[in-house]
Amino acid sequence: MIKDMTHEEISLMIITMLTENKKSDFETIIDELQPYDVAAIYKELPEKYKGRFLLFLKMDLLVDLMEELDKEEQLDLLNKLGIEKSSKVLNLMDNDDLATLLHELSPEKIDSLLSEMKVEESEAVKDIMKYPPETAGRIMNNRFVWIRNYFTVREAVDKLKSFAQFAESLNYLYVIDEGRRLAGVVSYRDLLLAEPDEKINNIMFERVISVTDTTDQEEVATTVQRYDFISVPVVDENNVLLGIITVDDVIDVVMKEANEDIEKLSATGKSIDFETKTLVAAARRLPWLILLLFIGVLSGRIISSFEDTLKQVVALTFFMPMIAGMTGNTGTQSLAVVVRGLISYDIDKKVIFRLIMRELGVGISIGVICAILISVIAYIWQGSLILGFVVGCSLFFTLIIGTLAGTVIPIVLYRLNIDPAVASGPLITTLNDIFSLLTYFGIATAFLTHLM
Repeated sequence: MIKDMTHEEISLMIITMLTENKKSDFETIIDELQPYDVAAIYKELPEKYKGRFLLFLKMDLLVDLMEELDKEEQLDLLNKLGIEKSSKVLNLMDNDDLATLLHELSPEKIDSLLSEMKVEESEAVKDIMKYPPETAGRIMNNRFVWIRNYFTVREAVDKLKSFAQFAESLNYLYVIDEGRRLAGVVSYRDLLLAEPDEKINNIMFERVISVTDTTDQEEVATTVQRYDFISVPVVDENNVLLGIITVDDVIDVVMKEANEDIEKLSATGKSIDFETKTLVAAARRLPWLILLLFIGVLSGRIISSFEDTLKQVVALTFFMPMIAGMTGNTGTQSLAVVVRGLISYDIDKKVIFRLIMRELGVGISIGVICAILISVIAYIWQGSLILGFVVGCSLFFTLIIGTLAGTVIPIVLYRLNIDPAVASGPLITTLNDIFSLLTYFGIATAFLTHLM
């Protein structure tokens, strides 16, 4: 019915149904949409239609809609629903998503929302919120289906059918022993192929890849990516099963971490998007830029200290922007490679040494090619063989310096347990400006008599 229609066309149809109070037709259309599409249409609706839209939605779709909205939109939705209906939505939400919603709210608002929920659900959310942000415990869902290691296949399937509606993930069944310790894992394929009277002990995999409740969320994402998991179990220090983290939560983590790294690489430090107000965006950018401004003054001081060299060979000024710009560009390229690699690989001394040697080789290779090109250009333009040699030689060394700076600085920060993304692009670029100017004018001064 609606497979070839655009969001705008569907929105107009839904507005008509809301206006004419055609709830059954409304439900027929909504049932064909994905939660993301429902949320997109809801956000596009004029404010006067949103109340009835929520009134027409079934409870499970209300929960799906909640989980597709951002925090401010979720709170606004809860206010529109009223206490009774909002408490039902909160009870059905995944506990990890609800913990994320409550994280930045005031204690009074948290208590107010939790008090509307069932006691067992609110306690489960409180348990998750005890863990530090960005840990496995904080993003896990403690609503999952487990089975005992002494169950038969028939008993496992019966339990699965009974509790399926409460489980976020129905791909694996995690097996626990008498002490609730993680003992193994069984896939649905294993259950389908096994005989009904077969013991779970005989068909489960005992070597289970898991993460602890204090594992950093980035490490969780790496584990899921490395093993191609759909979900991963979370255990405590005694291997007691606490919850699971599903791939959709991992995707959220990856997107969040990527955005944070982009913010740091661009030296903003905090989120700036299309909706951020002008003064707020400016305030978030200024601190780093002011710091870089003072570092940039040092570059000016370096140039002034070589004033005599510039006066005697004015042609040197023609190549200053190129030398500084190329050095900053190579540093930023190396920085991006290293930051991405630190997320994807297990880092040890051997890997670090190989990376530095590789980047040194890259620096030398591009340095040779670029140095030859700029030497030829300088000679043709200015008619000075010595000037071409000075500019080419300077570019060769500064490209090597820039490449190594972009490689070594984030690795050092990583070794100091500091997020390497704070070695932001503008910072690397500014430092490389200083290195490149010192190298350029140092070489030029050494050959000053020949240049004149």
